[in-house]
Amino acid sequence: MVEKQPAPRRPARRAVLTGAAVVAAGATVPLTLRAIDDDGTGSPTPARTAPAAPVASRPPAAPAAPAAPASPTSTVSPLPRTDPRPNILLVLTDDQPKETDWAIRRTADWLGGQGVTFTRAHANTPLCAPSRASIMSGRYAHHHGVLDTRHPYHLDQHTTVQRQLHEAGYRTGLFGKYLNYWHTGDNPPHFDEWLLQEPVAYYDGHYNDNGTVRNIPGYNTTVIRDRALAFIDRSRTDTRPWFAYVATRSAHELNIPERKYAHARVPEWPGRPSVYEGDKSDKPPFLRTAQHTYDQGKALRRRQLRTLLSVDDAMRDFQDKLRALGQLENTLVLYTSDHGLCWADHGWLRKSVPYRPSLEVPFWLSWPAHGLGRGTVDDRLTGHVDIAPTFLDAAGITPDTSHDGHSLLDARNDRDLLLAEWWWNRQDKEPIHTWATHVGRSTQYTEYYRTRLDGQGRPTQGDGAVLFREFYDLAADPYQLTNRLHGATAEQEAALGIPESAKGLAAARRA
Repeated sequence: MVEKQPAPRRPARRAVLTGAAVVAAGATVPLTLRAIDDDGTGSPTPARTAPAAPVASRPPAAPAAPAAPASPTSTVSPLPRTDPRPNILLVLTDDQPKETDWAIRRTADWLGGQGVTFTRAHANTPLCAPSRASIMSGRYAHHHGVLDTRHPYHLDQHTTVQRQLHEAGYRTGLFGKYLNYWHTGDNPPHFDEWLLQEPVAYYDGHYNDNGTVRNIPGYNTTVIRDRALAFIDRSRTDTRPWFAYVATRSAHELNIPERKYAHARVPEWPGRPSVYEGDKSDKPPFLRTAQHTYDQGKALRRRQLRTLLSVDDAMRDFQDKLRALGQLENTLVLYTSDHGLCWADHGWLRKSVPYRPSLEVPFWLSWPAHGLGRGTVDDRLTGHVDIAPTFLDAAGITPDTSHDGHSLLDARNDRDLLLAEWWWNRQDKEPIHTWATHVGRSTQYTEYYRTRLDGQGRPTQGDGAVLFREFYDLAADPYQLTNRLHGATAEQEAALGIPESAKGLAAARRA
């Protein structure tokens, strides 16, 4: 086996904001797996030219921005609740990797300080629509059938968590992004109220507003926040428990921040060893030629952070609304992203690859009434397929369709390996190749296959042969710089347990 020497690390620094000044700092990727520190394709839309705005920064003690306009019923005292089941608020961002906590400081303080931080949470497919379908159904993509961003109608709506909550008496609402290439005029099934945006744009979007398709001026995060707040506020007079699915455009490219944050200063970022990887001879062929640089990764990070500042404002307003309604204790709030994103790691500047920055996501869950409000850390291997089972468990609903995930409310539910998968689709002209990976507690095994989706989004092209393999010791090599299978002998592979890993991965893909 040919060993690679890791590129030298730049010194780690921490970003500190004081007033409008940024003191050189930065964030580091955790080197441990048991206590990871979380500090840090939708449809493309053309950039919108906006007038220059004054520099806005986010000092630790910045005064709160004005709250969102109250709904018309905000002066009505809430009716007493007789249904003990919790409300459920899911906030789903787009393309948000870990190490972005600087922009969502209040969110992290709220849900991390009064909830549970899941340090090893992953997207099961690092692509928008397949990931969202897994969140809704609790199923891996090879089971729910949405394998790319062009075929949202492959999802069986009977399998969705919103269907089961709705039928169990929950008031359900969708606000923001649903599934890529969903026809804007089609109403999303099993939601009582919705403001669905497709294609998704940052400013002045095209929405399906409870069955009426129209343009709504304003910034995406603010528009959907206000509608979600109005939906929540209606619980003053409607005593049913509610489920709100809030999905922002942030932090997807092309990143357009809200005008007040257009020039916000963000902390410096020194990069990480995977950004400076010089020898990529042990990586798959498509990645060996990837040439994105630290400067490009840094610029993408800056753009993402600026859009996320508005998400943090929305989260503050959700918290304030729940507190005002007396519902903060008995509302299960879950915040995550549909997948991560590479900031030039291994020369790559997008998602779609089986590496930590692409797969790992921020993931917080708070439900004080259930004892999940004490600021704890959970290092179980967690996936998006666990979200739907968790919601149904919280609501006391026995699932009537099968799940690949499990409820996170039961501490006994754990796994040794988590499956993630991706298919080479028609949008990628150059081959990335279909892959599947098993993420373990301290290792990761990946296979790439000769398979491509056809025009209907089905994996019918290619013979499925294994083209390339990777194995990483995540404890010793958290930046995935050294593929232990590169040049390995049969004896070395056996010592790594590769034959067993290959059988296990094949079984998971068939299950």
